[in-house]
Amino acid sequence: MFSFRFEDYFANRVKQLTFTFPEDAVNTSGAPFWSAPKRFPRPLQFSVEDQSHLNFVMAASILQAETYGIPIPKWVKSHAKFADAVSEVAVPDFEPKEGVKIVTDDKDTDMSTVFIDDSVVINELVNRLKLCYKNLPQGFRMNPIRFEKDDDTNYHMDLIAGLANMRARNYSIPEVDKLKAKFIAGRIIPAIATTTAMATGFVCLELYKVLNGGHKVEDYRNTYVNLATPLFSMAEPVPPKVIKHQDLSWTVWDRWILRDDPTLGELLQWLESKGLKVFIISFGSYFLYNRMGSSHGDRMDKKMVSLAKEVAKADLPAYRRHFDVVVNCDDSDGNNVDIPQISIYFR
Repeated sequence: MFSFRFEDYFANRVKQLTFTFPEDAVNTSGAPFWSAPKRFPRPLQFSVEDQSHLNFVMAASILQAETYGIPIPKWVKSHAKFADAVSEVAVPDFEPKEGVKIVTDDKDTDMSTVFIDDSVVINELVNRLKLCYKNLPQGFRMNPIRFEKDDDTNYHMDLIAGLANMRARNYSIPEVDKLKAKFIAGRIIPAIATTTAMATGFVCLELYKVLNGGHKVEDYRNTYVNLATPLFSMAEPVPPKVIKHQDLSWTVWDRWILRDDPTLGELLQWLESKGLKVFIISFGSYFLYNRMGSSHGDRMDKKMVSLAKEVAKADLPAYRRHFDVVVNCDDSDGNNVDIPQISIYFR
């Protein structure tokens, strides 16, 4: 419930901070701790009569419900009914604690402090997370929210403006309305209209050459731009390094493809036919095969896709037709050979 979060963010943390560092506190050099540019913060007292407080809790609650897939009843968006519901929430009183360690940085101008808890508290948190994980319904997935500042009905800017204004109240900083907050959040527009657009244009110029075909490496250009200088620099790209092994040759851009989902043994045999002795086959951070592994003999007759799912817990949705593995190989002399990634097609 975001009534508790409101108390935590804008009241309890401030109370603990000002308890540990009161207004007349001094740092190790004897200078006042709350000297400029630091501002002494004041905790907020939540009230359903304060529309800004209510708007923040409402926006945060709606967005959190969307994230967790919780149905949002229509009455939530009624300020009167929402205020009645929030009024029934009993928020426990907060008492600042002695001996709480707070890491501070003299360069910080905001309450960007880190509360360091004992290992006991961390272990309790881990146990709580494990318990919550067990209680999750089967197939539960969180829903990411894509930020959109120009939709006035999605509560995104309501949350951002509320967060900014509540923190501003803590530090007696002038507040802004939602329109001003939207203007500040939208200052990325000039960058999109200049540097990003220019980079996209240069990429498209090179893409035309690729689509047209028949061009040599020397026909392409690497372009460096610095609008602050301003500086424009173009150079011919360097061709990729060609790696040779027996009668084979490849570059970093090449890919070896195996279809019909071979078994591990078939993949090893295919590479051995090219004079390559496999040391490790990995998928992500998992080893599907390790020459030094004594327990991998039973994997030889298993299909590669089965190994990826069993060993690496790979999530291969219905639209996926292949997955990539990285193979470390040696030649007959024991020298490492850097081969291309191998794509295993199983559909």
